[in-house]
Amino acid sequence: MIVASNAPDSIASCADAIRAGALIGLPTETVYGLGADASSDEAVAKIFAAKGRPADHPLIVHVAALDGGMSGVAHYAQQVPAFAKQLMAAFWPGPLTLILPRRTGVGAAAAGGQDSIGLRCPAHPAAQAVLAALRHPAQGQTEVWGIAAPSANRFGRVSPTTAAHVQSEMGHELLILDGGPCTLGIESTIIDCTRGAPVLLRPGSITSADVEAACGRRLLSKEEQEAQSSQAPRASGTLESHYAPNARVRLMDAKALQTAIDMLPASAPDARGPTIAVYARAPLKVVTGIVTQRTMPNDAAPAAHELFSVLRELDALGVQLIWVETPPDGLAWDGVRDRLQRAAA
Repeated sequence: MIVASNAPDSIASCADAIRAGALIGLPTETVYGLGADASSDEAVAKIFAAKGRPADHPLIVHVAALDGGMSGVAHYAQQVPAFAKQLMAAFWPGPLTLILPRRTGVGAAAAGGQDSIGLRCPAHPAAQAVLAALRHPAQGQTEVWGIAAPSANRFGRVSPTTAAHVQSEMGHELLILDGGPCTLGIESTIIDCTRGAPVLLRPGSITSADVEAACGRRLLSKEEQEAQSSQAPRASGTLESHYAPNARVRLMDAKALQTAIDMLPASAPDARGPTIAVYARAPLKVVTGIVTQRTMPNDAAPAAHELFSVLRELDALGVQLIWVETPPDGLAWDGVRDRLQRAAA
């Protein structure tokens, strides 16, 4: 059931559902999440079951913006390095997840059993309204410190960026808070703060240069971290294959795309319509009847905003292949490039 975030009692209904151990569809500025009380092992288990996600694959816990998010962080994290506090001050509320040492006995199921936990303070006003309602319970109600909320889709599939996407993935019985289309469209940047230096685990809208400027520290790559330690924490959305539509995704540069298109037959053998979708920035000559084409924005931010929606749209056409022009070099495109590489893995 989809409820508008500005409708009377919508926020209270979602907060009540979380307190009761149920799941909700939660809008954020990145993608929609499948939310549950992060401190309830039973509620968190429902997330893993609904998504078909391995129980040792950690979830990101979303905290309220009260005190800049620090009170929620103090509840879940054992310690917070100085550079992590600088990142919170610079980017929270916003699309940045920090991996921090977890307090013993708190959020173990959401953390996938690890001694670290991923925390984020989302910028979406509807998400913050639910989180604030949970932190300010009425008399007799339980205070909830955070919402565990991975993307509201089946494990490994394309993330949802509208309430309708969530409903198509998770069914009509789920309570979904409709906060409109996600403004950013790809998941948060993830920084590991457990190794004495900031380490990039997943790129997003906040670039590595943004992170380095905010904390005054060089950002290590995941590969540099793994070379230094075999105890690197697992993080959400970092599997080699992820964000995948039903159609097979292939990345090619513009020249290879045009060559591949030129080699196609003029029409589909069974005349059922397009079987290949092309998503590219370059102007391509497409005359074959088996190809449908979408234009990718030339700038990274609008490309990120529409990426998952376009993949879902092309999937809905029933194409078998999606050929995508490889994103250009540059830090701004790292998040889009990461999602497409995983979709094509």
